[in-house]
Amino acid sequence: MKVLITGSGGREHAIAWKVAQSSKADKIYCAPGNAGIGEIAECVDIGVMDFDRLTEFAKEKEIDLTIIGPDDPLAAGAVDAFEAAGLRVFGPRKNAAILEGSKAFSKDLMKKYNIPTAAYETFDSPETALQYLETADMPIVLKADGLALGKGVLICKTRDEAKEGVKTLMLDKQFGSAGDRIVVEEFMTGREVSVLSFVDGDTIRVMTSAQDHKRAGDGDTGLNTGGMGTFSPSPFYTKEVDEFCREHIFQPTVDAMKAEGRAFKGIIFFGLMLTEKGPKVLEFNARFGDPETQVVLPRMKNDIVDVFEACIDGTLHQVELDFEDNAAVCVVLASDGYPEHYEKGYPILGLETFKEKDGYYVFHAGSKFDGDGRIVTNGGRVLGVTALGRDLKEARKNAYEATDWIRFENKYMRKDIGKAIDEA
Repeated sequence: MKVLITGSGGREHAIAWKVAQSSKADKIYCAPGNAGIGEIAECVDIGVMDFDRLTEFAKEKEIDLTIIGPDDPLAAGAVDAFEAAGLRVFGPRKNAAILEGSKAFSKDLMKKYNIPTAAYETFDSPETALQYLETADMPIVLKADGLALGKGVLICKTRDEAKEGVKTLMLDKQFGSAGDRIVVEEFMTGREVSVLSFVDGDTIRVMTSAQDHKRAGDGDTGLNTGGMGTFSPSPFYTKEVDEFCREHIFQPTVDAMKAEGRAFKGIIFFGLMLTEKGPKVLEFNARFGDPETQVVLPRMKNDIVDVFEACIDGTLHQVELDFEDNAAVCVVLASDGYPEHYEKGYPILGLETFKEKDGYYVFHAGSKFDGDGRIVTNGGRVLGVTALGRDLKEARKNAYEATDWIRFENKYMRKDIGKAIDEA
């Protein structure tokens, strides 16, 4: 069969890599793709939001299955456009992708269906938000309601910081229209854990756990990013936690969406906080996480195309997910200065080393070919270097060893990805 993947990041490279292992996939296209994806798929110069051209292309090439990678097209109705064109597509429709597209919607849903989450208030005007902050307990969390590339969350320790945060989101519009409405939330403490799952509208199949590192600098300092590295599984996601989440969070979320007339088919990413009072939901994403995908899929034994099809067909109850009994760590190699100002266009050397190594992978996030056919940097997050190991410590050692194989001019990475492993 012919498969089309939309997107151009590390997540899409990991998906394409996994699809390429499927016995069903004969030909893979990726729009727009990147230099790494170009090795396993034919890259097509069509943007992820250009639904007309994408559906046209899919019809022309007789694509059997399309996988929508990023959040923006899902929230804007990419799946609806493909379905309207009579094409088979994996991902939630627009009315279900709102689970990620609106923080206010997801908080109200959790409140209505008693799904554990932090207490919150929603504000449409900066004046009422500022008034609320006068008496609210600190620290506090401010979240832009709409999509902000995973960065529209401000943790404010003092009242002045919180007021400044409202100004940043609602008046200065740092994240554009995503900040027209904000959610103000109680600050939760505990371990963060990410859990990805496949959903077919009724049934949920949970993948292995992972833990992301959002901040740019070592010791979780600096600005929020799309993610600087991750590891899987999380040692803090115990059997007890898993049982609680399945009963009180995972299935109830799927059932709640169905009850609201928004049956969810695709990926639900649960961002969880393991608090003293039990696990609570921090956020939902309606797609694979990045860089979580880069550590979860290398551990998955299933043919991923079979799972995608089961989600579309509503037959997920017939599928059992199977993961290797090992561990994976991904370290993101970024351009120095990310997520603010950084330079692009530097040649990337050493990529060929990965080809002869078993259990080592390099997933491209921001790369392209220059005019001379060289692979050069083309983004803030450039590569995700992933390595497997018997356990988390071995996987971490292997991943950092592999980062030395890659060279480019302004290479930057965190040195402490997986530091929590030592505390488990």
